[in-house]
Amino acid sequence: MAYDEDMPAGSEGLCGGWRRCWRRGVLALLTAPTLLLIVLGVYLGVRFGSDTPVVYSDDEEHFKYGSTGGEHESGFPYWIFQAMPQVCERHLPGGYRSLGLIFEKERSLPVGMSKRRYMGLDRTFLNCAVCHTSTVRATPQSEPTVVTGMPANTFNIMAFQKFFFSCAKDGKFSAEYVIPEVRRLIRENHKQHPEADEDLDFIDRYLVYPVAVAIMRERLLMLADRFAWADSQHDWGPGRVDTFNAAKVLFNIPVHKLPESELNAPADFPSIWNQRPREGMQLHWDGNNTKVEERNKSAAFGTGTTPPTIDLKAIGRVEKWLLTKDAPKFPYPIDGAKAARGAVVYKEYCAECHGAGPRDFSGAYVGKVTDIDDIGTDRRRLDSYTYTLAVNQSTLYAGYDWRFTHFRKTFGYANMPLDGLWLRAPYLHNGSVPNLRELLEPVSNRSRVFYRGYDVYDPVNVGFVSKLDEATAKKYFKVDTQVLGNGNAGHEGKRYGTQLGAADKDALLEFLKTF
Repeated sequence: MAYDEDMPAGSEGLCGGWRRCWRRGVLALLTAPTLLLIVLGVYLGVRFGSDTPVVYSDDEEHFKYGSTGGEHESGFPYWIFQAMPQVCERHLPGGYRSLGLIFEKERSLPVGMSKRRYMGLDRTFLNCAVCHTSTVRATPQSEPTVVTGMPANTFNIMAFQKFFFSCAKDGKFSAEYVIPEVRRLIRENHKQHPEADEDLDFIDRYLVYPVAVAIMRERLLMLADRFAWADSQHDWGPGRVDTFNAAKVLFNIPVHKLPESELNAPADFPSIWNQRPREGMQLHWDGNNTKVEERNKSAAFGTGTTPPTIDLKAIGRVEKWLLTKDAPKFPYPIDGAKAARGAVVYKEYCAECHGAGPRDFSGAYVGKVTDIDDIGTDRRRLDSYTYTLAVNQSTLYAGYDWRFTHFRKTFGYANMPLDGLWLRAPYLHNGSVPNLRELLEPVSNRSRVFYRGYDVYDPVNVGFVSKLDEATAKKYFKVDTQVLGNGNAGHEGKRYGTQLGAADKDALLEFLKTF
C-alpha cells in the first residue's frame, strides 16, 4: 500500500488518510445538527401541526358535540376554558351551568360545544346545538329531558360573552393564576381517567400555556372593545340574541353610531326541525333568505367560523340530518274530541299562513312574509336588518362557489310552519308572549311581565311556567314587555283569532297541541 507523504506512519488504517478523516469528521459534525433539526421539525410538526376534531358516529351526538370549524379561529384552549370559572369565580359564581348551558352525564363539555386538537392544543368552541337544544321538565323535581332542535330557551348568550370579557379584564386572568388551576384540573381528571395526562409537560407548562393565556387575553379584550355596543343595550336574557347587530361587527360597521331604531332587537332562537319542506321558504324571522344552505352557513359565523376555516363536511352532515329530523310530539294527554273541533277553527283562521296540519306545510302564505303593518308585532328585529347589511353579506365567501346570493331586505315577518309548536315558547319572534293561550288573547290580556329561562312545562296553557314565586324568580330572567324590543302587541284581531269565543279558543289550543 502506498503511504500518503503527509500521513504519519501507522495511521493509514484509521480512515484511509488524515485528510479523508478530516473531511469525514467535518461531514459528521455538519450532519448531526441537520439530523437533529429534521427530528425536531418532525416532532414539532406532529405536536403543533395537527388539526383533528373529535368525531361522533351518531348523528345526534355529532349535532350536540361535533365541530363546525370554529375552534380554528375562535377556540378556547380546552383546559383554560375549564379553569376560567374558578380563576374568575367572582364574575361567574354559579359556573357555566348558571348560564343555562346543559351538561349531560359523563360529559366534560356542555351540549353545544365541540373539541378539536389544533396547533398543539385541545380547543373548544360553540356549535349549532348551543342555540338549538334545551331541556324540559314535567315538575321542578323531574330529571330534565334534553331535546335537540328546539330553541335553547335556557342559554343566556349575552351573559356568556360578558363573562369571558370580564374575566379577560381581571388581573387574575394571567399565567400566574391560570396555569396552576389548569394543572390541578388535569390531575383531578387523571384520577378519574388514568389513561389521561397526569400533568402538563415541560413545553406546555413553560411555553405553550403561558403564550396561550396571553393570546387569549388579548383577543378577548379586542372582542370586548368591538362588542362594547351591547353594554348599552337591554339584556337579551336566555333564549334570545340580537342576531344581526352582532353580525354588523364582522363588517366593521360602527354599531355605536347606528340609529336608535336599529338597536335593541332581541330575537328568539328558532327551532330547526324538518328542514326539507322548508327549502324555498323565506327563512329567518324576517324572511331575508330563501336558501337553507346559505342560512346555515350564515348561522355558522355565530359558532366562530370564517370562510377559510368552516368545516363544510361537518356542517353538511348536520344539514342532512336536519332535513328529516322531526319535532317531538306533545307528551301530555290531548282531548281528541276537543282537538277535532279545534281543527275546524284552525283551518279557518290559521292554515293559510301556518300550514294545513302538524306536518303538512301547504298554504297560500306559508313561508312568505306578512307586512309589518298587517302583523303589527314589535318591529325592532325587522329594522335591525338593513339593506346595507344585506349588500355586505353578499360579499361573504367571495371567490367560493357557495358565495351568498340570496340575502334580501324585507318589510315584515315570515309565516312559519308550526311543527313542535309546544316547545317553541315564549311566542312571537321576540319571545314576548309566554304561552299559546295568551297569544290567542288581545294584547290587553297578555302578561306585561313574566319570567323566561325556566324549563318546567305548563301543558294547560302550552308554554313554560312563567309566573314564579319570589325565591324561584331570582334564578331567572324577567321580561318586561314595556322595554324596547320586548313589545308583545300584534298578531291580533279577527284574522288571528283573538276575537274568538272562549270555547273556540280552548278547542283551537287543544288542536295546536297535536303539532
